[in-house]
Amino acid sequence: MTLSLDFLSLPLLAGASLVFISVLAGVLSARIGFSFLLVFLLVGSLAGEDGPGGFAFDDFRLSFWVGNVALAVILLDGGLRTHINTFRTGLRPSLLLATLGVLLCTAITGAAAHWLLGLAWPLALLVGAIVGSTDAAAVFSLLRSSGVRLNERVAATLEIESGMNDPMAVYLTLTFIAIALAATGGGAMSVGEVLLSLLQQFGWGTLLGLGCGWALAELLKRVGRSVDGGGGIRALLVVSGGLAVFAFTTWFGGSGFLAVYIMGVVVGNRARRQVRASLSAMDGYAWLSQAGMFLLLGLLVTPSELLRTLWPALGVSLVLMLVARPLSVWLCLAPLRFKPREIAFISWVGLRGAVPIVLAVFPVMAGVPGAQTFFNVAFVVVLTSLLLQGSTIAWSANRLGVVLPDLDDTEHARRVFGDFVLNGDTPLGSLCDFYGLPVPDDATKPVGDWLREELNRPPVVGDCAMLGTAEISVRAMDGKQIGRVGIRLAD
Repeated sequence: MTLSLDFLSLPLLAGASLVFISVLAGVLSARIGFSFLLVFLLVGSLAGEDGPGGFAFDDFRLSFWVGNVALAVILLDGGLRTHINTFRTGLRPSLLLATLGVLLCTAITGAAAHWLLGLAWPLALLVGAIVGSTDAAAVFSLLRSSGVRLNERVAATLEIESGMNDPMAVYLTLTFIAIALAATGGGAMSVGEVLLSLLQQFGWGTLLGLGCGWALAELLKRVGRSVDGGGGIRALLVVSGGLAVFAFTTWFGGSGFLAVYIMGVVVGNRARRQVRASLSAMDGYAWLSQAGMFLLLGLLVTPSELLRTLWPALGVSLVLMLVARPLSVWLCLAPLRFKPREIAFISWVGLRGAVPIVLAVFPVMAGVPGAQTFFNVAFVVVLTSLLLQGSTIAWSANRLGVVLPDLDDTEHARRVFGDFVLNGDTPLGSLCDFYGLPVPDDATKPVGDWLREELNRPPVVGDCAMLGTAEISVRAMDGKQIGRVGIRLAD
């Protein structure tokens, strides 16, 4: 009698082949602007029971487990790469988008689902909650692979928002699942229970993320030099610690997603020198997580079932992209003096990725009536987002003028900053006298301070204000101060 290893070799062959084909197809598709993540999702779908692969897969429990672990790794990697200085410009708008913005998106998209899909209000709002948040995996990977250098305010807002809005989406999804089940006799949640759940999710997520992040950073400082194997071992230490914090926070009633992201930010900034060597290995963990997650979620989809709700689902997706996201972003960011072109770009790059599909597994596992419809809608939303929004990031950034030039590119730099450069501490009166501009009341004030007051917000490279007929722009920052300004005179 011989021992057959088919149970090992055949699944391994199938899984490795899918990843290999996906990566190869992704490399080729990236040349024409399509997302790697879209390719992983499509390859998984083609390998499923309605595709050429013919593999019947309906293990929602496994997909839920893999999806949550993968998202935790991706958020940890994103947090490690987030410099604390970006919170100077990105924290306030990101918090608004991650809370009020998600609520508004949920409400507007839920109204569209109620009308287009004919769902009762609790179920329609559940659809809105499932697709209401942007996706960290999509935002982190596509912004970095787009090849454009965004101004700090826009880039920080997008990245921090995508890392912080998952807790609100999870909370809303669980709340509307409870309401939907209550409508069918499953027991209702009181207002007090809803509010307590919200406080637990955000409170414990924040506290455990900060505390465990500080502890891990101190540990890395003490053992970093003595660890053999370089960055790979440190990356393994960080990712295992992050997953442990994610699991413990979730078990304790907090938001594991928020905790692991905050932990990454704390570790990445307090132990930056020790973490830097491990970022390459962390990048590999994050890509492996994305590949496995998108392939597995693609396998769950049955295209023949998808076609039954395709047109209403496309309508929900278009309302989300063209109405709900732009309106919620404008309401959150306009009071913070964001420029119209910045608001337009942030609205368009509201990328949906694996998070909506993972959240769509929640009602399936909870036994909500018609839950398969939510999963199909989420899949269509993700496909259209990656196809339309993910493939046009570079084009839209250039079109809307939120791209910063490489200062070595003299021609582009002159178009953005003007022909003349001055230090930020140049007296305003001297500048006005030299260029024949109207002199403000306080002529002794440095031009950098004047520009900061005119902006009335933390300045970033690329910000500008008019002084008479001249446009004064921030060309370089020196910490929190404006180091150099550019001057463009009217023709």
